[in-house]
Amino acid sequence: FCLSRGLGMCIRDSHCLPLALLDSTFAKSQIDLLLREWYMHPNGQLPAFEWSFDDANPPVIAWAAWRVYQIDQEQTGHADRMFLESVFHKLLLNFTWWVNRKDSEGKNVFQGGFLGLDNIGVFDRSAPLLNGSHLEQSDSTSWMGMFCLNMLTIALELARGNPVYEDIALKFFEHFLAIAVAMNNIAGEGIALWDEQDEFFYDVLNRADGGPLPLKIRSLVGLIPLCAVTILEPEVFQALPRFSAHVNWFLTHRPELTNLVSDGRQPGPGERLLLALVGGQRMQRLLRRMLAPDEFLSDYGIRSLSKYHADHPYVLSLDGIAHTVAYEPAEARTGLFGGNSNWRGPVWFPINYLLIEALREFHRYYGDEWTVECPAASGQYLTLRQAADELSRRLISLFLRDAAGRRPCDGRGDRPGRDEYLLFH
Repeated sequence: FCLSRGLGMCIRDSHCLPLALLDSTFAKSQIDLLLREWYMHPNGQLPAFEWSFDDANPPVIAWAAWRVYQIDQEQTGHADRMFLESVFHKLLLNFTWWVNRKDSEGKNVFQGGFLGLDNIGVFDRSAPLLNGSHLEQSDSTSWMGMFCLNMLTIALELARGNPVYEDIALKFFEHFLAIAVAMNNIAGEGIALWDEQDEFFYDVLNRADGGPLPLKIRSLVGLIPLCAVTILEPEVFQALPRFSAHVNWFLTHRPELTNLVSDGRQPGPGERLLLALVGGQRMQRLLRRMLAPDEFLSDYGIRSLSKYHADHPYVLSLDGIAHTVAYEPAEARTGLFGGNSNWRGPVWFPINYLLIEALREFHRYYGDEWTVECPAASGQYLTLRQAADELSRRLISLFLRDAAGRRPCDGRGDRPGRDEYLLFH
């Protein structure tokens, strides 16, 4: 059982994907193990890591369960719906815990706290703020949008064999729309996590005595909304007429909701429906920052913090204390979380993997007609699939030998004895 520092549960679940390629039965058992009564609290909470069980990490276990199910089906030729149905019921408990505990005001904007991002923020996000202030989190809300779409996908798969699951699929469809709306206008109060001028998502500090304050730190917090994306294929609507009728009702009667998350149905034969927190022009503008070398794009993947903050540190004075976030590509100098943190610049593989998956999913919908600006590539513009391939190439190149025979992952010095085995960490 692999416990990793940092993303905790997120990394642990993502380990099940490569594991499934070697032994899909064992990978399924790992997913099931995390959801058993030995690990899950009666209220639905899952443990974070061994030094703080009750902390919160990204709720990606539904994504891991679905991907392991797909890999297992590809390898065996058999769809293990018994596994999928079994974990789905446990995932419902965990989803309900998130809604009840991390959206205490019922606004569909979540305050997850730590979420495995260590020092990526301006202060310790796990600690309560003074004077009743609280943080509206872009990443936490985006993870829940992704959780909704993962649960919707699983429910639709199960509904093909049992129509009872159509109702729960409708629940997650509507809940996803509510989260998307809230990201643009929290509780109808005009507070948005998206900053139109900066073209980026930020956490918002909701001060009890001073109103909302966007924390303008360009980090993975603002890129994670890209990960909440899925496509509903036409055969889903054909197989599930009740679900199809309900979705069509929403598209017709609630355009103010659906226009925020989707460009509608793709024209032509084989209509598809895109569900995404970020779509169309906003997605292109966000990717323009993500794929800029002076922002997030490094030689080896997407940075956790924009290089912009190397020359422009973010400073926030809170309760008489000045908090600073600056680009630090190695260990962070701040004392938060013991000072042994490296989220202010370095590349993190699990998040990069999810971003690559998201780009491929967007490409399935938009096709080659949509391009994004990428100054670091040989051409100035790439299709979304080409952008995903470029990120993959950069991540892989971290482990490939250069002209001098050295691997970038080994740093500047020689590492004898590393020719045969490349360790992930």
